[in-house]
Amino acid sequence: VRVKEESEVIEGEVVEIEIQRYDNKNIKMNKTGKMGKMILKTTEMETLYDLGSKMIDALQKENITAGDVICIDKSTGKITKIGRSFGRSKDFDAMDPNVNFVQCPEGELQKRKEVIHTVTLHDIDVINSRTQGFLALFSGDTGEIKNEIREHIDMKIKEWQEDEKAEIVPGVLFIDEVHMLDIECFSFLNRALESEQSPIIIMATNRG
Repeated sequence: VRVKEESEVIEGEVVEIEIQRYDNKNIKMNKTGKMGKMILKTTEMETLYDLGSKMIDALQKENITAGDVICIDKSTGKITKIGRSFGRSKDFDAMDPNVNFVQCPEGELQKRKEVIHTVTLHDIDVINSRTQGFLALFSGDTGEIKNEIREHIDMKIKEWQEDEKAEIVPGVLFIDEVHMLDIECFSFLNRALESEQSPIIIMATNRG
């Protein structure tokens, strides 16, 4: 399932990043940390942002430097490096061949952008059937999913499709050594194929 949603993002070229570290010796706080400033620009504007320690850690994790074009999701704080600005393409004589050069973004720094999340129906079923929700996917404790939950999810997906918020992309289920399945398995597969959300099933066997 491809779920579409609009989110507010900050998108621009990094002009400068300045990071300062502080500790108990030079500031009256009970912890050590980092603070900093970052200047982002588009073709039409330039803005200075104050950075907290979490944002600095995220920037360092993505190895963001001056000249990178980045996108920051305001709701989650996730930072995505889009590429390197064409304006900085001649800063170095040698560049990594995998570097993606992009134009400096146009318009406002803050804008609304359509984001597409790709999940499976099974993932949605598991999240809604367990008290720990999303964590159940990682623990593997999926257990038995009730038919009521599946029906509720199917109805919700249909609503999203009608509102053009979601799109279903059929998956592919490959079954090898299909001659080992009994009549009950074929009966179950036949019922499953009647669903609008059923995957494409490919069967293979080496028996003549």
